[in-house]
Amino acid sequence: MIEDTDFTDRAVLVVGGSSGIGNGIAQAFRARGAEVHVWGTRPRPEDYDGNEGSNLGGLGYTCVDVANADAVADAPASFDRLDVLVLCQGAVFYSRAEFERDGWDRVVAVNLNSLMHCARRFKPSLTASRGCVIIVSSVSGLMGNIGNPAYGASKAGAINLTKSLAQAWAPEGVRVNGLAPGLVDTKLTKVTTEHPRRREGAIARIPARRLGEPADMAGAAIFLASPLAAYVHGHTLVVDGGYSL
Repeated sequence: MIEDTDFTDRAVLVVGGSSGIGNGIAQAFRARGAEVHVWGTRPRPEDYDGNEGSNLGGLGYTCVDVANADAVADAPASFDRLDVLVLCQGAVFYSRAEFERDGWDRVVAVNLNSLMHCARRFKPSLTASRGCVIIVSSVSGLMGNIGNPAYGASKAGAINLTKSLAQAWAPEGVRVNGLAPGLVDTKLTKVTTEHPRRREGAIARIPARRLGEPADMAGAAIFLASPLAAYVHGHTLVVDGGYSL
């Protein structure tokens, strides 16, 4: 069983792996022997504040604006092969900003369009290695989002894209799956987690009675990328402590 989650001599790219859930996933693969690279939005690794949950030690780093399809296509590949592609990029705007054109366009560009840009870019490498893709969406893609229509719609699209790519690429040896986090304590959820009353109310709605942590998501990603999930295709694994029940 241990060898099933050993990624020695495997190459992993985590898009959005500079902080939060993506960084937790990146470090989990690194701890299991993988050569791990991350894409982030800041020019240099040292530009990330350690208080944002960033740990870039031992990871290759490239700055890429994934909302720009040309930037994705032209970004240098700092690895010779690719076995696992984790798409964990994300954007959200509060105060009803997603009801406006700029907010809507940016969130959809990052949360949905860029998934296809990245998947297309690395499809040849994944086919050569018979690798896998993991698309990180959200339980928000399974329900209405009164204040964040672009976020909810883009995450619903990500869940469907997972199914569509799985159908298309499975015959070529590429597995595509996803995971849908619930409320995880990261910089994107500070509007809730740093507000005591909101935080208490949120935890009360979670059967597990705690917020999720990046490590919870990392465990699911390791499983989906491992031989233990060899016959799993097109599935989005909900990891939310029971919140969406």
